[in-house]
Amino acid sequence: MRVLLVEDHEELAETVAAGLRREGMAVDLALDGLTALERAEINGYDVVVLDRDLPGLHGDQVCRRLAGGGSRARVLMLTASGTVADRVAGLGLGADDYLSKPFAFSELVARIRALARRAQPALPPVLVRGELRLDPARREASRAGGQLPLSPKEFAVLELLLGAQGAVVSTEELLERGWDEAADPFSQTVKVTVSRLRRKLGEPALIETVDRAGYRIR
Repeated sequence: MRVLLVEDHEELAETVAAGLRREGMAVDLALDGLTALERAEINGYDVVVLDRDLPGLHGDQVCRRLAGGGSRARVLMLTASGTVADRVAGLGLGADDYLSKPFAFSELVARIRALARRAQPALPPVLVRGELRLDPARREASRAGGQLPLSPKEFAVLELLLGAQGAVVSTEELLERGWDEAADPFSQTVKVTVSRLRRKLGEPALIETVDRAGYRIR
C-alpha cells in the first residue's frame, strides 16, 4: 500500500517512515500541510497519516481539504491530545480514524492496514489463489505449504496481483502503489522485481505477462 506520512518533527517522521517501510509499505513524507496537499493531489495514496498539530497550515485544515477535494485516501489523524472532544472534532473534519500520541508502533501499523482495506474493494484478510497463500497482517507468503522468503517489494507486488483476483495490473499501478515517490518511473524496477518474484514462486509459473498491459496471476 502507499502511505503519506505528515509530521513536522523530522526525526520522528523518519523513524516512523523507516518502520512502515520495513512492514512493506511505500511511504512518502511531508513535513508541513501545504506539501502534504501537493503530494496528495499528485499521488494516489491509500492512507494519509496526519499529525493534527502542524505549524502553518493546521492538520484540521489539511484534513478538511483532503475530504472536500474528493481524495480516496483514508485519513488517520495523530494528536498529542486524546480527549473525547478532540477525537469527535477530528472525525467530524473527515478523518477516518484517530490515534493519540504516544502510540504503540504495532497499533499504528494495524490501524493503517485496516484503513487501507477500507480504501479498496473488500478483500479477505488472507489472499489465496490455488496453492498460493498470502497473509498481509503476518507478512507471510507460501506456496503448497512452503514458506516464500520475499523481500518487502516482492511481497507488495504479490499482494497487489493477488488482490486483483486475476485481473491485469499495469506496471504503472504496481509502481505507484508499491513504491514511494523516489522511484524512477523510467527504470526497470518493476520488471526486475517481478522477475525475482517469479523465480521465488517456482514452477509452474504463476505470473503472466500481458503484452502492453501488465501482469496477472494465473
